[in-house]
Amino acid sequence: MRLSILAFVTVGLASTVPLRAQSYVPNRVFDTDRGRFSDFEAMAAALARADVVFLGEQHDDPNTHRLELAVLEALARRNRAVMLSLEMFERDVQEPLGRFVAGHTEEAEFLKGARPWPRYATDYKPLVDFAIAKDWPVVAANVPRALASQVSKGGLQILQTTPGMDRGFFARDLECPVGDRYFARFVEAMGGHPGAGAAAADAKETNRRFYEAQCLKDETMAESIAMAYGGAPSGQRPVIVHVNGAFHSDYGQGTAARVKRRLPKAAIAVVSIKPVADLDKAEPSKDDRKLGRFILYTTRTAAPVATTFRGPSPPPRRP
Repeated sequence: MRLSILAFVTVGLASTVPLRAQSYVPNRVFDTDRGRFSDFEAMAAALARADVVFLGEQHDDPNTHRLELAVLEALARRNRAVMLSLEMFERDVQEPLGRFVAGHTEEAEFLKGARPWPRYATDYKPLVDFAIAKDWPVVAANVPRALASQVSKGGLQILQTTPGMDRGFFARDLECPVGDRYFARFVEAMGGHPGAGAAAADAKETNRRFYEAQCLKDETMAESIAMAYGGAPSGQRPVIVHVNGAFHSDYGQGTAARVKRRLPKAAIAVVSIKPVADLDKAEPSKDDRKLGRFILYTTRTAAPVATTFRGPSPPPRRP
């Protein structure tokens, strides 16, 4: 069965991909609406009623990725159709991703040209495999990194002046204000506001360009989600589960805010996954209670410092 969403979204056919057995993942769920700790299944029941779910992750934390799979499994137990959307694949690989999901291409062949993230096999393959097994579409939501890299060097205007650029690979509507809380949080994560003088002016300009590259990713992922949502048949829309770095969706900002702009009537649920050293002592601060609808705590398994950084995407690199 094939569900026509958009040209860049292909539905996967049923597959017999074996799934790795998953042991219990330590977790605690804080329900910010109710102001108290809840449990995983109660969270999953609430997510099943949403139109768009953001799973804000810590990229290099293994327990984080295991919990993402657990969310997909929980939605499947509730017979909820899902569309899996990923920051980790970019729009220009949607066609080969669709062929792979549909079973027309071997995984090794697909991955050769798909620019998978370094830990794809352990972190994201289980999510994609589960989507294939459940006949769920998979969306390559992000902007190609080469375009983001160009913007980080020349600003958003570079998108209008580069000849031969495929404009379908990035969002048509780009709103990147530099006076809102998201921009302030981005600058803080990048090292704070510079002082005065020529060096400070250069740093300010660099921050602006890096922010525009970040915004380009947010806008493109948001448009990908909105187009997939709008392309589903009325009355049969699956819940779109979008996996991204937590900075893109924490506080309902970034990609989440840009989805809300495009889909003002959609029910959007943000889950912020936070690895901690001591799960029993996890307690959200007043500020943390604004991170999302749920805070999903787990035991930290990644290396400290850089790998658990909750900041924005790193400055784009050349592919």
